[in-house]
Amino acid sequence: MSERGQASKRILFTGYAPVHFVCFLPVYRRLQDDERVEIWFSGGFRTETPQGDVHCLEGFYDPFDVPREHVIPYEQAQEQKFDACVCAHLSTGLVPPATGRSVQIFHGVSFRNLLARSGKALKFDLLCLPGRYHARLFRKRGLIREQGIHATVTGFPKSDALVDGSMDRARILRAVGVDPAKPTLLYAPTGGRKNSMETMGEEIIRRLGKDSAWNLLVKPHDHPKKKIDWFRRLQPLENERVRLVRDLDLVPYMFAADLLISDASSAAVEYTLLDRPIVFLDVPELLAKVRDSDDTLDLETHGRKIGTCITNPAEIVPAVRDALAHPARERETRRSMAQDIFHRPGHAAERVKSVILYASGAEDTLDSGVEVLESDKTALG
Repeated sequence: MSERGQASKRILFTGYAPVHFVCFLPVYRRLQDDERVEIWFSGGFRTETPQGDVHCLEGFYDPFDVPREHVIPYEQAQEQKFDACVCAHLSTGLVPPATGRSVQIFHGVSFRNLLARSGKALKFDLLCLPGRYHARLFRKRGLIREQGIHATVTGFPKSDALVDGSMDRARILRAVGVDPAKPTLLYAPTGGRKNSMETMGEEIIRRLGKDSAWNLLVKPHDHPKKKIDWFRRLQPLENERVRLVRDLDLVPYMFAADLLISDASSAAVEYTLLDRPIVFLDVPELLAKVRDSDDTLDLETHGRKIGTCITNPAEIVPAVRDALAHPARERETRRSMAQDIFHRPGHAAERVKSVILYASGAEDTLDSGVEVLESDKTALG
């Protein structure tokens, strides 16, 4: 424990989409009662304008149990001093100038690898990488500083609850209004342009919704690039077996689902921790755009090998039936991916907490479970 005095260290969390705070939430719950630190919150819904980004706090933190007196506007946060700033996004513009150290915890593990694009990670003082796959990726792309502690392997806190035994499937499904006795499908697309919800999602939902053999939960992306109110648009498709998920945290619904339908979302990678069937909806235009803009897209190492990929809505019902009938088919591939992507899942929040306390100066050392990377290593031991 640090002996640097009794004054609380000021830690700021800042984000521009609700999922950013969802990623921080398991860590915040472990920090909120620590008398050595006080946690502040800023950012807000982002609107891009010709004059620059504008952030609106109204309603941003309302779904979360945080002290309202510690929620401050972007402009006010920029003028204050913090010992550490925590981000689950790569927009360094939200980090106040008078910040001791910035900590990057990331918000996705999709095979698009957007977290490793454009070198923005180098602008953060400490990185909390999900696991060994990303350690190799960051080394390969030269995103680890040569001096001091920069990149650490901590795991991915958002996914801890998938494996820590804290959730009850039947309770989750009853709360959303479907029968837990039926198999449950979860459709969770990504938000990039030409995602599957834009290209075939409504027809997918219609076809699946006609079959009484299962429940279908649909979770639209919380900040899609194309501004469409999917909840309003999809509401007519809801019935006693088809429900829209309006909660911000997808993790409980992944846990409750017997099969996941996605495209290029991080949800598919996280779902490997549950070792259950996955059906991918092909999004060739979205993937082509990623491929053309950078070389981070990786469909070879693991990619969509963890499930079945279909190209049109007519294939969805047969694909789902087949996947439910053969749940172990891609088991070896799923388990291999989960082991490669996630460092010791179930306790990542504790390790990320340790990095944040270290960054703020509240702790002098890192938790023994945190692995510190060096840029000149060619492989992890």
